[in-house]
Amino acid sequence: MTQAGSLQEICSKLQSLVSDAVAKHKTESISLSGGLDSSILASCLGKNTRAYAMVAQDFPSTDLVNAQLVSGMCGLKLDVIPTPVDKMLESVEQTIKILKVFNPIEIRNNIVVYTTIKQARKDGITSMMTGDGADELFAGYGFFQRMSALELKKDLERIWQVMHFPSRVISESVGIELHTPFLDRDVAEFAKSISPELKVREEKGKKYGKWVLRKAFEKSLPSSIVWREKAAMQDGAGTSGLTGFFDSMIPDSVFEEKAKKYLEKEQVILPSKESLHYYEIYRRYYDYPAKLESSKNRCPNCNYFVKEGSHFCRMCGSFPI
Repeated sequence: MTQAGSLQEICSKLQSLVSDAVAKHKTESISLSGGLDSSILASCLGKNTRAYAMVAQDFPSTDLVNAQLVSGMCGLKLDVIPTPVDKMLESVEQTIKILKVFNPIEIRNNIVVYTTIKQARKDGITSMMTGDGADELFAGYGFFQRMSALELKKDLERIWQVMHFPSRVISESVGIELHTPFLDRDVAEFAKSISPELKVREEKGKKYGKWVLRKAFEKSLPSSIVWREKAAMQDGAGTSGLTGFFDSMIPDSVFEEKAKKYLEKEQVILPSKESLHYYEIYRRYYDYPAKLESSKNRCPNCNYFVKEGSHFCRMCGSFPI
């Protein structure tokens, strides 16, 4: 038993709440990676809803086959967005302008969001659904699996106070209404009441995050989707290939000279060629981080302010701090 009830009761309630939230958040389309979260939402949608999946054209990606599987099973109309490097670089600049950060992980993840939402808007779509919130509410990230139940409980409670979703800012900028059923009040409140021991748990000898969410929908989706390991958006879509791209494009001497300059003049440590590229785009539009906010809590690598209780710098991506 947990605070929320027996496992069977919890799973039944989760199914009901998520299904009701999807029905309540009426939308024309869904961003579908074929991962657990978007696939659960897809299974609750009406047939013929438009689904979008962005994949890198020039780098390896894993999302496409899963998105095709789920869209076919759920009767959704799938639009694949194959994106070459030059288009990704255009999206990089727009994403940095919108989010006002140069954090490589956030940029690589959110050029997927930007490209997807931008294409949907071009197609005349005015609303889109995403799986935002499931990882934060149900302990989906890999680092949660290394924690004790007590550590997990405390860290989840901390994250619920500071979690943010860049897709909201991007959707507002592009002009699409964003729907996030996992963050629906009833779903979120119930998720928070579930014991951490049901969120990270072993299944057939392997530890999984979002265990209880997987169990709740294991009869609604193929096991290859339900028990698919957590993959970052950048890996599934293939935008993680940009790291190697910048490594090959920027000479070592150029990187070393510029990294030294920005450290001395702007108190910013740039650990990679990719972060250098993003920072130089960021600086075309915004002042350097140390000049933006006054706060006692500063990131040790870029001197941007960090929210109380946060272990992560949104600006440069430093973690843990």
